[in-house]
Amino acid sequence: MTRTAIVGNAGGGKSTLAREIASAFGTPHTEIDKLLWQEGWVENPPEVYERQHATVIAENRWVIDGLGRLDLIPQRLGRATEIILIDMPLWMHFWLAAERQISWVRGALEHTPGGLSAMPPTEALFQAIWEVEQSWMPKIRALCSEAEERGKSVTRLASVEEINAFAAKIRGE
Repeated sequence: MTRTAIVGNAGGGKSTLAREIASAFGTPHTEIDKLLWQEGWVENPPEVYERQHATVIAENRWVIDGLGRLDLIPQRLGRATEIILIDMPLWMHFWLAAERQISWVRGALEHTPGGLSAMPPTEALFQAIWEVEQSWMPKIRALCSEAEERGKSVTRLASVEEINAFAAKIRGE
């Protein structure tokens, strides 16, 4: 795995899986949320995000997880040597995002999205999950299918069990 892009809706375990892959292969890991957001869930100016995104994907080795802006996903997938699409049912993203919010409130969340200290407002998070499923995921699925047709490695993970099995395989278990 030289350049791995992990995409999918919020709360699906993209960052957790990306950390596993990066650790197993000694590959630099970038969380798109770190490029997109400033503290307080304020979006970085487009030119800042675009510049940082271009710098990261120009590297020879990386694991990048997240969505960011829809218009830059094709660039990332085009540069990736492997794509992992986490595509679980919508209810599972809501469930996992709710669990993450609860862990955050309890102070038990080890890795916050983007390393941010403030928790995203739950209502806004759930609205984003809904909108991504309705508007973005059909396009992302199509981009992944097109990449696969061009011979790129695309792995689709549709459940927590599949994600865990994939991670265990990466760890050599």
